[in-house]
Amino acid sequence: MARSLERVENLARVINVTQTFESPGRPAQAWKSVVRINADEALFRERYGLPEPDTVRRFYLLDADKPTSIPASVAAARRNGRTVRPLISTEMWRQMNEFHGLVAALTEEDIAPDRLSSLCTRIKEAVQLQTGITEGTFYRDQGWPFLELGRQIERADQTTRLLDIEYHLLLPSVADVGSALDLSQWHALLRVAAGYHAYRRVHPRGLTPASVADFLLLNGAFPRSTLLCIRRAEAMLDDLRHRYGLNVAAAAERLEEVRAGLKERSIERIIDVGLHEFLDWVQRMLISASAEIGTAFFRDWRPAAGGA
Repeated sequence: MARSLERVENLARVINVTQTFESPGRPAQAWKSVVRINADEALFRERYGLPEPDTVRRFYLLDADKPTSIPASVAAARRNGRTVRPLISTEMWRQMNEFHGLVAALTEEDIAPDRLSSLCTRIKEAVQLQTGITEGTFYRDQGWPFLELGRQIERADQTTRLLDIEYHLLLPSVADVGSALDLSQWHALLRVAAGYHAYRRVHPRGLTPASVADFLLLNGAFPRSTLLCIRRAEAMLDDLRHRYGLNVAAAAERLEEVRAGLKERSIERIIDVGLHEFLDWVQRMLISASAEIGTAFFRDWRPAAGGA
């Protein structure tokens, strides 16, 4: 449930920022990156051909049959919520149903360019409201660490996907370095990750591709950085092991290996060796940790749509 909701908020932010900051004269390239972040190239090509702004919007905002679309993810969260209905609060369940009703009722008019930003804001705020209600009403038994595990693993995965696709896409030509277009696109990447203002606290002046990658991947205080998400996920596994006596050793080993890999490398070393290869390794380790948790604790477990 937590993973699906986290994915919805992230996707709404990606869509909103993509429309706001799409490169002049190159809208197709910007919208293609949305499809690539979610690893949907083959399915999208089968249904729509080449990515265009209107077809990408329709694919992710209206297509309930597409596993990683917003309607499908909200429906999946609601199904999981129904499964554990006796364990979640009435307030959580009410908000989940209201959110599901909002998304299920979307039409072509709702996703028109002049209404898209407002819609994405409503979707993000619905997820944030769900998160706040959960924080304030969910009983802190075994369910809480699993909820947080889902949220943190999904965040770590989404940040690595975003950085993997956008970093190389945004590397400018020599002529564009430092230009208004160059800076606006890097600002957009930070806004997609909800990290622009936090980044400016750490780097009040200047912006480089390496500093953005370092912030999103290795910063220990930004809530969506891969490193912090891994640390929080490890804390949840530790809680399950020591407080409830559950065997989470295999998943804990995977996350410990990822944390060590992040801590022992500088961003310069990661980039020199290969950023894509490193991020791919992190994603595969997250998939492995998720699989260990799923097969150990959940009957008929299947990997979440989108990979990890």
